Amino acid sequence: MSDALEINFDGLVGPTHNYAGLAQGNLASKRHAGLISNPREAALQGLEKMKASMDAGFPQAVLPPQQRPDMGLLHRLGYRGAPEEVLPRVGSESPELLYAACSAAAMWTANAATITPSRDTLDSRVHVTPANLQSALHRSIESAQTARTLKAILADDRYFAHHPALPATPWFSDEGAANHTRLCAEHGGPGVHLFVHGDPAPDTIAAPQRHRPRQTLRACRALARQHGLSDQQTVFAQQHPAAIDAGVFHNDVICVGNGPVLLYHERAFFDERAVLEALRDRLAARADGQPLISIRVPEEAVSLDAAVASYLFNSQLLSRDDGSMTLVVPGECEADEAVWMTIQSLLLGGNNPISEVVVRDVKQSMRNGGGPACLRLRVVLNDAERQAMSGRVMLDDDLYRDLTDWVGRHYRDRLTLDDLADPQLAHESLTALDELTGLLTLGSIYPFQMEGPAG
Repeated sequence: MSDALEINFDGLVGPTHNYAGLAQGNLASKRHAGLISNPREAALQGLEKMKASMDAGFPQAVLPPQQRPDMGLLHRLGYRGAPEEVLPRVGSESPELLYAACSAAAMWTANAATITPSRDTLDSRVHVTPANLQSALHRSIESAQTARTLKAILADDRYFAHHPALPATPWFSDEGAANHTRLCAEHGGPGVHLFVHGDPAPDTIAAPQRHRPRQTLRACRALARQHGLSDQQTVFAQQHPAAIDAGVFHNDVICVGNGPVLLYHERAFFDERAVLEALRDRLAARADGQPLISIRVPEEAVSLDAAVASYLFNSQLLSRDDGSMTLVVPGECEADEAVWMTIQSLLLGGNNPISEVVVRDVKQSMRNGGGPACLRLRVVLNDAERQAMSGRVMLDDDLYRDLTDWVGRHYRDRLTLDDLADPQLAHESLTALDELTGLLTLGSIYPFQMEGPAG
């Protein structure tokens, strides 16, 4: 039996967690724009989710938040000086730039990168590509820090290969693992990689009308080439245009996979039959005949609108040692009668490995359009690779206690959009991050630590 394990790296919510409604196509983000946020509650909710997964026996790790406000961004845009000079001015002249510079969206680490396990690569190393997130300013500023953080944790080049982000142009728009699913018989066995994009096929006119896609086919193919994946290891699928227009801005809002299981809404893919046939063929060939276990949720059971509102498919699907699976859903699923009935009848009552559904409260994240699956980056590592990791990032009781104490001392319990122009918040954030890198033993990974407070 393989010693490989899937580790969920959850993003720690940052001190500037706010509701600015910056995400195009993200209906929850837009709907809650302007609300007062609670960074402390958000960070603690995230940590409680991580602790619950750890206590249930699932390997859990943490990724630190990014430096916010991003003074480097504001300096590049012509605002010069210290936070005391810059932040009030930006808040007065261009509040949308201030919101972007203070965005805590990096908490959704499903967008951080695409990662391929060593079992599937030509050089038997784990391959990592940070997402360029070029479709939105507030996300595009994450890529460089994501690369630094992942290189600090996965530092040993005997085991880990790091690639640059794809060119930050619309041709190669890449939103990371939120549009990438690996299917396999077991995590340590060979896998098939499903890449989902929004580009219409050349011989069709099927394209979204309300919201633009965020992942391109060119980006998916480039990622597969970077990681050395062959045609027999990959399936490229077009996301259904109706789903994108309904607010499915990433594939993980309408589909989740784990092991040989693919749980998806019937409007997830433009050509559902072709996608399933390709996955079945490649999985059977790659994994010694392992059949694909597809769980289709029909629209008559859960509408697209209900799927987006409840984030049923933005759930975590986790493998247990006995071969069964646990589905971790946000509390909004329990609140929707049709969604909850579907979970009880189709999922728990169906012929599939899902034997348990766990409800988690992640309301502070959900209001910005991110559920349990958005909050984690899945990384499959064997024993040698786990031993080669750097930093104190694997969650245990001591780290959980230290991080909850750290949040309690440094985070505000109330934050308005006007507060983002407060220079004191910027200083509080840098103080918190400086202490955090010590707690996680990651060294100097932030611009202010490497270049001085001006960042």
